[in-house]
Amino acid sequence: MGLRVALLSYRSKPHVGGQGVYVRRLSRELVRAGHEVTVFSGQPYPELDAGVELARLPSLDLYREPDPFRVPRLREYRDLVDVLEVATMMTAAFPEPLTFSLRAARELRRRREEFDVVHDNQCLGYGLLDVARHLPLVTTIHHPITRDRATDLAGASGWRRVSLRRWYSFLAMQKRVARAQRHVLTVSGSSARDIVADFGVDPRRIEVVPLGVDIDVFTPSAAGDTSRTPGRIVTMASADVPLKGVDVLLHALARRRRTHPQSPLELVLVSRPAKGGATERLIDRLGLTDVVTVRNGLSDAELAALIASAEVACVPSRYEGFSLPTVEAMACGTPLVVSDAGAIGEVVGHDGNGGAPGALVVPPGDVDALTAALGRLLDDATIRERLGLGGRARAVAEYSWPAVAAHTAAVYAQAVASHRSSSPVVSGEGAPRAHR
Repeated sequence: MGLRVALLSYRSKPHVGGQGVYVRRLSRELVRAGHEVTVFSGQPYPELDAGVELARLPSLDLYREPDPFRVPRLREYRDLVDVLEVATMMTAAFPEPLTFSLRAARELRRRREEFDVVHDNQCLGYGLLDVARHLPLVTTIHHPITRDRATDLAGASGWRRVSLRRWYSFLAMQKRVARAQRHVLTVSGSSARDIVADFGVDPRRIEVVPLGVDIDVFTPSAAGDTSRTPGRIVTMASADVPLKGVDVLLHALARRRRTHPQSPLELVLVSRPAKGGATERLIDRLGLTDVVTVRNGLSDAELAALIASAEVACVPSRYEGFSLPTVEAMACGTPLVVSDAGAIGEVVGHDGNGGAPGALVVPPGDVDALTAALGRLLDDATIRERLGLGGRARAVAEYSWPAVAAHTAAVYAQAVASHRSSSPVVSGEGAPRAHR
């Protein structure tokens, strides 16, 4: 018998980052398996497949393009949660996890008879403590955002460090809420260890369920009958986020160009870098404007075709809790160069000696090693073919969305049974009374 699932996602951008992809693919496969799924989301809203209901819980969308950090007009305010959202932003903190959780808790109190289980996608706001009083709750933590904070702080100084600490102040809330959860999903053994270390979650409450890939869309033939474009490298990352290592890749690209000026070279960056931001400035400073192309807003089919058209894919991150782009590249049979950071080595099956079935593995942040590995693949078609075949085989064998949905639904069933037999853990550990 199918379950009625409320899937919560405080922001679900469809094509950038893994959150929107996770929500869309998981909800689709749950519905195909006979469950009913309603996605509750703030802006940007997800793209969903037929059979999945979208329940909009609009924020004031304070970070929308092209006017991020905007101040709403008075007529836009609807209630005290909106006031809290603006006040938090005005004090340089990030309000969305808290304010979305409060809106979700209010809506689920009203609709609690409609659902058997609630699945939170890394919101971890205080409102979830109220949700857990009334409904079984499962929480996905892709990775603890403490890792993002550490990387950002390492590259900052002065007042920038002060503002970053304030921006990440929501982490105190996420730690408290995470420790109160009975059922936590995460995407890798690496992330599970980090969640235990950084959030203090009981490891017995964590279940590892990797992300999946649509192996019928992401295939070596996605680009059609055309051969791979000589010298093309593709990377999918939030370009201006230091954690993603795009700066390291750009420096490696510049070195490759200097040492092999006659070899074809092109980087397609699937991202949306800030106009005039750090990435655009670095591309210009390194003299790479003629070899770097930026793409964004791609459909899955377009993204798959792009990956399948490249000779090499690169994931240069300094940390990843999983890395969906890595799995998508493997599924497309595109050989990879990846950094051994966070869960990436686990995802590609790193053998401990710099290799994996579908990838060459280098230390994170090492421009010399990254340059050498990219050059090795660009110069050797035999290695590219071997790694492409190995990556495709691993993606098909290890990662599929139907398997992810089945494993996730099994955890839902455990949460439902646990909720019926005992009261949920709702300690709050110091959560402000007004948020309960």
